[in-house]
Amino acid sequence: MTECEAESGVVRVAACVALLAVATSTVAAGAQPVAGAIGETKLIADVRLRYEFVDQEPFTRDANAITARARLGFETGKAWNTSLLVEGDAIWPLQTHYNSTTNGNATYPVVADPEAYELNRLQLTNTSIVDTTITLGRQRLNLDDHRFVGNVGWRQNEQTYDAVRVVNKHIPNVTVDVSYLNQVNRVFGPDGQPGANDGRFHGDTFLGNVALQTPFGKLTAFGYLVEFEEQPLPVRDSSQTYGLRLQGERPLSRIKLAYIASWATQTDYSSNPLQFSNDYYLAELTGTFRQFSLGGGYEVLQGNGVKGFTTPLATLHKFQGWADKFLTTPVNGIADLYANGGYLRKGFGPLETFSISASWHDFESERAGIDYGQELDLQLQGKYHRFTGTLKYADYNAAASTPLAVRDTRKLWAQIDFVW
Repeated sequence: MTECEAESGVVRVAACVALLAVATSTVAAGAQPVAGAIGETKLIADVRLRYEFVDQEPFTRDANAITARARLGFETGKAWNTSLLVEGDAIWPLQTHYNSTTNGNATYPVVADPEAYELNRLQLTNTSIVDTTITLGRQRLNLDDHRFVGNVGWRQNEQTYDAVRVVNKHIPNVTVDVSYLNQVNRVFGPDGQPGANDGRFHGDTFLGNVALQTPFGKLTAFGYLVEFEEQPLPVRDSSQTYGLRLQGERPLSRIKLAYIASWATQTDYSSNPLQFSNDYYLAELTGTFRQFSLGGGYEVLQGNGVKGFTTPLATLHKFQGWADKFLTTPVNGIADLYANGGYLRKGFGPLETFSISASWHDFESERAGIDYGQELDLQLQGKYHRFTGTLKYADYNAAASTPLAVRDTRKLWAQIDFVW
C-alpha cells in the first residue's frame, strides 16, 4: 500500500501533494527553495505525564490512571510560500486501573485517555495569496473560545480535523475564516469505543466565522453546518448553527473589565431524523485588579424534551465544570450560573508564572426546572522555562432530582507538560 492509499479524503490529498512536491524538487533545476525550507525546519516536541483520580458514584472502585503522551514531529520552513508539518501521537497507559473507553475495564469510572499511536497532524500551509493562509490536511481547528469548534486539548489524544481551511485578513479589522472538513479524528483514537462507532466522524461539514474588530471589542458572526454519517447516534448531532459573539474589555478606574456576550440558534441538518430548534446564549463579566480577577456568567443551552442544543466539535472540558458531567446536553437543556476567581503572579520564586483559580457552578435544566446540582473546581499552576506543572480538582454534587446517569463525582489531576 502506498502512503497516498493509507488515508482517505483531505488527508490523502495533502499526503499526495507533499510527496509529489518532494519528488519533483529532487529533479527540479531550481530546488534551492526546498533546501532553504529544510534548513529552517523546526522540531515539535510536546510531552505530558498525567495522574488522574476519579471517585464516582455508584462505582465501588476508584479510577487511578497514569498516562504518558508524546507528540513529536517537525515543521519545515517555506518553499514557494508553502510549509509542511508532520506530527505523530503516542499515548501510553502506565497505570490501567481505569476505563479508558477501549480497554474493557468497565468496573472503573471513565478516564478518556485510551492507548493510541497515530498520525496527529499532516498539513500543508500556503501563503501565496496576499493576506491569506490556506491549510490543507489533518490539522487543529480552534474557533473563538472553542465553545463550538476546538481541539479538546485537555485530553491526551487531541481532536483534529481532515480539512481545508482558508483565513483571509485583506480587509482592515476583518478576519474571514472558512473551512470544509470531511473527517473528525476524536479523542477515543482510530477505533473508538467498542460498538459505538465514534473514533472517527465522517460527513461534509462547513464552518464559517467572520470577525470584525470594533471599538467595543471583537464581533463575530458564525455559521456551522455539521454533518455526521455514522449510525445510530452521531447522526442525531447533525445540525446547523448560526450566531453572534461579542468579546471585549474596558478600563474602569484601576480595574480592567472584560465582557462576553453570545447568542446562537440551532436546527436539525442533513439526514438527522430529529426535528428541533434550540437556542444558546451566554453573558459573562470579569474584573481584574493587579494580579486578582473575579467574575461570573450565565450560560444556557436549550432543550425541547427530546434533543438538547449540541456542540459535538467543542472543547467541552472548558465548559460546565471540569468533572465533565454534561458533555452531552440533557434533553431538557441546561443553565449554568457560575462564578470565577483567580490570582496570577509573574516571577514567583523560581517560577516564571504562578496562578490559582477557582470556579463554582450551579446547574439546572433550562426546561422543566430540574435541579442538576453544584460543582467546585480548583487549580494551581506554575511555569518554569519549558515545563508547566498543574494540580487540579473537581467536586460535583448531584441534586436529588438529577437524572441517574449523572451522579456525585470527584476528580483530581496532577500533571507535568514539556513543550519544545
